[in-house]
Amino acid sequence: MRAPVSILAAAAVCCGALLAIGSREPAPKFHAKTLDGEVFTNESLKGKVVLLQFWTTWCPYCKEEQGAVDTLAHDFEGRGLVVLAVNVGESKKKVKQYLADSPRTCKVVLTDDTNLAAMFAAKSYPIYVLIDRDGNIAGKQDGAAGEEALRELLARAGLEAE
Repeated sequence: MRAPVSILAAAAVCCGALLAIGSREPAPKFHAKTLDGEVFTNESLKGKVVLLQFWTTWCPYCKEEQGAVDTLAHDFEGRGLVVLAVNVGESKKKVKQYLADSPRTCKVVLTDDTNLAAMFAAKSYPIYVLIDRDGNIAGKQDGAAGEEALRELLARAGLEAE
């Protein structure tokens, strides 16, 4: 009699685990203001796919992937992608100096103008967080892995090359 109960319990645990794998957690409530003064929140981005890139000016991997991120921002902009490049812990002056030499086409946000870096505990760079059109976390990537890996990340939110 004990065996069937154990089997049912194990099945329930396994099914619960399978359900959890397919479910997505809502993105935490955030606000972000770009260097250009644009303001974004969860509410204003509903219906869009959002790629957050946490980066610094001193990170060689961030600089290496900058072109790929900007390319994706351009390639998928018409399909609802918004890329917010969140610089972590550096002054506006330092970031503007960096951008003068290495311009970005995506939207740049400073730590002082958002609560995102604290929410995602960005401590190594780059970190990518993908938010789907429903405002849920669709994926995360720690570290640089190239444009193809970023395209695969975007596919988790339904954005794929045409």
